[in-house]
Formats: sequence, C-alpha cells, structure tokens
Amino acid sequence: MSVYQDIVRQGLWQNNPGLVQLLGLCPLLAVTTSLTSALGLGLATMLVLVSTNTVVSLIRHFVPNEIRIPIFVMVIASVVTVIELLMHAWMYNLYQALGIFIPLIVTNCIVIGRAEAYASKNSVGPAAFDGLMMGIGFSLVLCTLGAVRELVGSGSLFAGADLLLGDWAKVLTVQLFSPENPMLLAILPPGAFLVMALLIASKNQLDLRAKTRSKPAEQKIARARVTHVNS
Repeated sequence: MSVYQDIVRQGLWQNNPGLVQLLGLCPLLAVTTSLTSALGLGLATMLVLVSTNTVVSLIRHFVPNEIRIPIFVMVIASVVTVIELLMHAWMYNLYQALGIFIPLIVTNCIVIGRAEAYASKNSVGPAAFDGLMMGIGFSLVLCTLGAVRELVGSGSLFAGADLLLGDWAKVLTVQLFSPENPMLLAILPPGAFLVMALLIASKNQLDLRAKTRSKPAEQKIARARVTHVNS
C-alpha cells in the first residue's frame, strides 16, 4: 500500500478525526443544525488543514523544537484570519450564521494535531494530502450530522444553500415534508449527541463485520501455508 493510499484510508475511515479521534466535537455538535452550515464549516476547516500542513512542512527544518507549538499555532491563526476575512467579504450571511466557530478553528485539536503529528515530520506533498483527507473525513461527518438533524428536525435538506453558494443555490433546497411541530430534539444539542452516537456505533459495527469476514480468509491462507510447508 502506497503512502497516499494509507493517508486516504486513515483520513476517511480508520482514523477519522470526527468518528475515531473524537476531535473538534464543539463545532461538530454546535454547527450541524443544518447541512449548509455544516458544509460551510467543513470546507473552511479543510482549507485550514491543507494550508497549515503545507506551511508547517515547509518550515519544519527551520523551527526550533522547543518553540514549535507556538509557531504552529501562529501559522494556524494566520491562515484562519485570512479565511475569516474572505468569508466576511464574500459569504457574510454564512459568516454570521457560523459566528464564533470560524475563529475557533485556531483552537481545533484536529488542526494542531495534524501539524504536530504528521506535517512536522513529512514532506510537503504527503503533508498537504494528509490535511486534505483529514478535512474531507471531518467534513463528511459534519455534513452527515447536519443532514440528519435538518431532515428529522424540519423535513428539509440544504435550506439556506444560497448563504454558501449564492442566490442561484436557492433551487437546491429540498423540502421533503413540512412538520406541523418541528422535532426540536433533533435541532437542539441533545439531538447532536444522539446522532453522533449512532454514527459511531454504525462505524464500529461495520468494522466488526469486516473483521469477522476477514478471519476465515486469513485462516484459509494460514492453512494453505502450513500444507505447503509440510509437503
């Protein structure tokens, strides 16, 4: 397995920052009241991950080991500030909807964790790709949570898509049903915890099934090797 294939597997499934590492839970649970806000924060986080991993990898040989964490935080803060200003200029309504959670990307454990654990030890290409895959993995969890909570809570999907993509995106909103009394449990924080628990349980169940299915194949290979050696 190549380095890039392993990065894809780690970021999207085996070491997913949202489902396995359980990092960034504050924005993960607070912003996912709708698919639009979840996608907006996911894209912003992914862009920060790719940018900071790239910069940290480029400067890793010039940073004294004793002060590497403060320097990494400064790099992350600079990138987040640029993205925040761009969103303020071009996506002001979405920027208002996400509120404090855009600048709080600076303190997101995923970003500083990947900078320290991977980018500071690898070349630019793998480091940037690691940031991309971790960002996509985190964004997928965000969007799944946002979609489930929005659908169960208000019966819609992609409401407010124009906040992220412009006025033309109003046609993307899908109203599957119109509940007389919206299910507030799904929209409020307890709903986020319940949906997140279901996602983690589903992933663990899939991993367990895959592991169970692989055991017979491994046993057959082992028996075949023993037979070959004995013969």
